Formats: sequence, structure tokens, C-alpha cells
Amino acid sequence: MNKSLTRSIGFWLLLVLSLASAGVGGWLIAGQVGTMTSTLLDGTATGIEVYVGQSLVVVGAALLGAGVIGLLIAIALTAVQALMPATAPVVVEPIDWTSEADADDAIEPATDDDPTLVASKDETIVENDEPQNGSSGSTATATKISVK
Repeated sequence: MNKSLTRSIGFWLLLVLSLASAGVGGWLIAGQVGTMTSTLLDGTATGIEVYVGQSLVVVGAALLGAGVIGLLIAIALTAVQALMPATAPVVVEPIDWTSEADADDAIEPATDDDPTLVASKDETIVENDEPQNGSSGSTATATKISVK
């Protein structure tokens, strides 16, 4: 089944979560770098602002990177979907329940009195003299050939 990419929940989750990750990562980086820059230039920077700020910038960079990679994957999926040929729809004809089957084409069941089975008007199947031993139905079993 070849369904549209815009109808895929996984694609939309990838796109939305990638955008959210990139946005949160960019917000963390911009906020912490701005705080660190202003406090370092003023000379009022504390260890918490500098060292914790660096850690938050690293976390923000990881989130931003994951979001960018997710967006690139979403773009690649869109490009691959555009390059794949569209399958032609299968035309299914409705069943005509009003027509009856021809009596000549029907298979007549065998009776216990008659050893022949009537398959159709052209071919006749005759039962074997002995029943077949085993249930494999192979040629060796049906013709009593010993296979070793």
C-alpha cells in the first residue's frame, strides 16, 4: 500500500518534533549565550552563570542539532516520495449477483455408487484402485515409488 506522505502520522510527528527540538535548542543557546556575554562584559558573572550556562548551551546545541537532522530527514522523505512513481489505481468491477452460473460449468459431486468423478463435460477423473497411503500427495507416494 502506497499512501500519501501527508497522511502519515509518523511524518507529521517527525516534522513537528524536529521543529520543536530546533526551536527549544535555539532558545536555550540564545538565552544562555546572551546572559553569559552580558555578565562577563559587566564583570558581574558568577560561577553558576558561566559554568551552568556553558552546560545549557551544550544541551541547547544538541537539541538544535537533533531538530535540524530531523528536518533534513523530513525533506529527504518528501524528495523520495516525489521521485517514486505513483501506482495506478486498481479497477475492481462489482460482482453481478443477479446472474446465475451456467449448468455446464458447474462441478457435479461424485456419488458412492459411481467411481468416476465428473469434473466438467470434457474431462473425466477415475479414482485409484487402492487408497493412497500417507497424506503428502507427492508423486512418489501416489505411484508407489520408493525414494531413498
